[in-house]
Amino acid sequence: MTKYDSDLPPKASSEVIAEREGLADEVCRELERAGLPVHRGGLEAGPHDRPGADVHVDTFEDGGVYVDWNSAKELRDAALQLFEKGIDFTNPPRVVVHHKNVHDYMQSALLGILVSAGFQVEEADRFTHGTAVLVKERQD
Repeated sequence: MTKYDSDLPPKASSEVIAEREGLADEVCRELERAGLPVHRGGLEAGPHDRPGADVHVDTFEDGGVYVDWNSAKELRDAALQLFEKGIDFTNPPRVVVHHKNVHDYMQSALLGILVSAGFQVEEADRFTHGTAVLVKERQD
C-alpha cells in the first residue's frame, strides 16, 4: 500500500517551475506593453482586489501559466452580493450580466493580445479556472 502526503496532485519539477516563471515574466511584459495593468500573483498568495490582468504560475505537474482578468472591486462586489442572495438565472440582474460579459470580453482580448505577441494560448478549463487564459509557450 502506498502512502500519500496529501490529496493534492504532484508538483512540477523545479526546472519546469523556473521555465513557467520565465514565461510568466514575458507575458507580464507584453501585457504591460499593450497598456494593461498587470499583477503577478501566485495561487498561494490568494486573491487580491486590484483590477487588471492577474498572471500566476500553477506549480502542479499539470499546471502552467494562467492569466485572468480582475474587474474593479465596485463591479465585482455588486455582482457577487446579488449572486450570493440568489438570482433568477433565466433573468439575471444587469450588473451580474455585465460582470460576466466583462470577463468574457477580457478573456477574448487577452487571447488576442497574447497570440499577437507570439504566445501559444488557449482558454483554460472553465470549471477549474473560470475565464482564465492558459499560456503554453512563446513561439518564435
